[in-house]
Parts: sequence; C-alpha cells; structure tokens
Amino acid sequence: MTSKIVVTALALSLLGGVPAAAVPAPPDFSTAEAGNPFVDGWYADPDVAVYGGRYWVFPTSSRPYDEQTYLDAFSSTDLVTWTKHPNVLTKANVSWARRAVWAPAPIERDGRYYLYFGANDIQSNSELGGIGVAVADRPEGPYRDAIGKPLISQFVNGAQPIDQDVFIDTDGQAYMYYGGWGHANVVKLNADMTSLGTFPDGSTYKEITPANFTEGSQMFKRNGKYYFMWSEDGWTGPNYAVAYAISDSPTGPFTKLGRVLAQDAAVARGSGHNSVINVPGTDIWYIAYHRRPLSRSGANDRQLAYDRMTFNADGTIQPVTMRVEDNFDDNNALGWTTHGGTWTASGGRYETGASYGGKSLLDTNFTDFVQDAAITPRSANGDSGVVFRATQATVGTDAYRGYYAGITGNGRVVLGKADNNWTQLASAPVTVRPNVRHHLRVEAVGSSIKVYVGDMTTPKISVTDTSFTSGANGVRVFNTGAAFDDFAVAHR
Repeated sequence: MTSKIVVTALALSLLGGVPAAAVPAPPDFSTAEAGNPFVDGWYADPDVAVYGGRYWVFPTSSRPYDEQTYLDAFSSTDLVTWTKHPNVLTKANVSWARRAVWAPAPIERDGRYYLYFGANDIQSNSELGGIGVAVADRPEGPYRDAIGKPLISQFVNGAQPIDQDVFIDTDGQAYMYYGGWGHANVVKLNADMTSLGTFPDGSTYKEITPANFTEGSQMFKRNGKYYFMWSEDGWTGPNYAVAYAISDSPTGPFTKLGRVLAQDAAVARGSGHNSVINVPGTDIWYIAYHRRPLSRSGANDRQLAYDRMTFNADGTIQPVTMRVEDNFDDNNALGWTTHGGTWTASGGRYETGASYGGKSLLDTNFTDFVQDAAITPRSANGDSGVVFRATQATVGTDAYRGYYAGITGNGRVVLGKADNNWTQLASAPVTVRPNVRHHLRVEAVGSSIKVYVGDMTTPKISVTDTSFTSGANGVRVFNTGAAFDDFAVAHR
C-alpha cells in the first residue's frame, strides 16, 4: 500500500463474471457537486482513507476542547451519499485521554485498521498527552488504544505533538508527519505501526519545518514525487490556509512552493487543515478540508468540504477554487437556509410547495458572478426563480434586499428587486410549461444584469441597476410550487 489514499485500483474489466458496465464509474467531479458541506454538523481536520472501494473521512468533532471526547467517521462509495459512523473512538477506550481528542489519521496495514489521534492538547513535557494510536478490526471500529500510552508524548524540536499524518511509501516504510507551534517533524513507524523506528544516523525525529508552517501536516505521493502539505496562520481566523512543497524524498527537504487553498470572501473563510483523496486507479484528486461559513465567526463553527485538485504539467498544484454547486443528488439541502415555505430535498431535486415568497439561500456573498439553476414550475400560476445579491432575508413575500429573476406561468421571464417591496426592472416573453425543466442563468457584473432562459447565447433581459452590489444567492417561489436542480454560482 503506497499510502492511505492510494490503493489497489478497482478492476475496470470483468469482475467475477460481472460485465465491466456494471462497475460504477469513478467519481469525476469539479467539486462536491451535491453541495458543500458534504456532511451535516460541525467538524474539522478531515483525514481520509480508501478501504475496499469505500471512501472514509475521519474528522475532529468541532466543539470546545472539554467536549472533544470522541471521534465520528463518515463513509461513501461515490463521494456523494455519506453514512455516519458515530463514536468510532471515545476517551473511554483510551485510558490517558481526557479532552481535545482531535485530528485523526487513518491507515490500514495487514488487515488491521489504525487510527492515530491527538489528545489533551499538552502545553509542556510535564503534562500527559500527545499523539496516540488506536486499532480496530474494521474501518468503522470500535478503535481501542493500542499501547496504553501516547506514542509521542514530548515536545521535540519545538513541535507540539499534534496533527499527525501517516503515510506508507511504495517500499513499505511507514512515516508519520506531525507538529504544531510552528514546527514539523517526521518519524519512521516500525512494521507493527505502534512503535517508532530510527533513521540511518540513529535519530528518531527529523525536523522538516517549511516556511510559515503552523500545523496540519499531510503527505501524499504522485508520479514518484512527495507532496508535503500544511496549514498556515491561526485556525480560529479567516486567513487559515493550505500551502505545500514537493521533494524527491519522503523526509525532504521541503521548500514552500505556494498556497493551494485560501479563503474566498464570497464562499467561506478559514479554509485549512486538509487531506487529499485520490480516486483509485485514476489521476483524479480532491482536497478535503474544513472551512467556516461567512455568517459565522465562532472558533468551532467549522464544516467539511472538498473540491477538485488539479496538477500542472510540471507536477505543481493549481490553486484550488472553492466552487458553489448543488445538484441535490445526496437528497439533502445542507448549507441552505429557508425563509418561508416548505422545502424538501429528495429524488435529486430541491422541492417546495406554493407560497407567497418562500425562499432558500446559501451563505454566499458574490459580487460579480454567473448563477445557474434548473427550474421546474409545478403549476401555471405565479413564478419561480433565483435570488441574488440578497441581504437581510426574513420570512415574507419581499422580505429581503436584493434581486430576483423568475419565470412565470403565463410565459414571461421577470427581473426585479426587493426591499420589503417589489420593483420590476424588466420582463420578456419566454415559453414556460409546468412540470418541464427550464434552465435560467443570471450574469451580474457591476451594474449590468443579464438573464437567460433556455438559450444561453442571447439574454432575454439586459438591464443596468446599482441598487445592490453583493449578497447571498438562492431560489424563490411566488404562488407556485417548484423543483430546483443543478444550482451553481461562479465568479465572473
């Protein structure tokens, strides 16, 4: 096994007499197309593994330290629908852990499943805690302490013993990368995965700290090169980010090449502490990480997300874009907030019954953008469409400040603005049929707003208005039910 995320490829030919057509296609997405966050709840520090063709995510439960006494996990066969596995590890199964159980790192070896974790957030060598290792016979656990004490319990080279990542190289040698307080170390793990080895010079710890390292070590291998990733700046603030280095050796040297992931003021802040998913048998890669919603500022207001990670021809990594998409294929509406109406995500659609102005918004703040949605009106009454540059949203027909573009049952597309009242800016004839999907697009750049329906070449409406410059994006109905699908917003 080359690493916890690079495993034997799923056969793409006959499998036990099953035709190749029966093998699911590998998940080849531009982002989490069914929406970020991809699981419910406050979580952080995700690390990943692929076991038997199933993707596993092990995160920190993002709570006050004294409440971080357990670890949950999530698994998926397609990176779309996720199953929660609660309490895969609890402090009850670790005699020395009492709080701050965090940053789990999973890996399998010889049919056993290991989970490395930090506990107690020690601040000096006189305290009990550090990095532990637990083991189980199944990916979902339960995991139990493997050695009855921390594997690493001391500050070495100034590195707080936290935020470990475990990697098995192609030659079978296992390494652990870890550290906080601005210092990173690498150690060898022996074949038992529960004790430390030594380097050729007899040392156990090798410092590998790159420029501006804070914490959150991550290692993976691609095309014979070793990629070391880490998080920069403070985890409680908006500037938390991911940087990386490339080396010809698993022990470095690691010279910073640049940042891979950083906050986007239109999407989310505090994006960091990542791991990397490689779809087995492919060169498809994703970066999994946590981030903070724009409307939240609490230290523990963190959610799990993933986006596509792309490499340049020379092996360097392109900066990652935090994309905003939701096709509702996971049959949930995580990240959406409703204001009136009754909303349900099922059957791969986001559906609402008739209401007078029921809307649902994402926590975004785009200025110049392209917004797409597939809209299926459920009747010939009223209208249904998209909201953008919205603020101060509450329950009520026009209870928000922002714009709305929608298609009407009597065959028109309308554009207007709301400020606890309605002002129509323009309308145009279009063909609208109930229970038929209609593609609606809005392009907003500065004061220019263009609305497309069906034909994405020629706008049906083109106006200039300066009332609202930025805000949230979402969907809305008026006096009709509707289904929404393939929602997306991107910078323009």
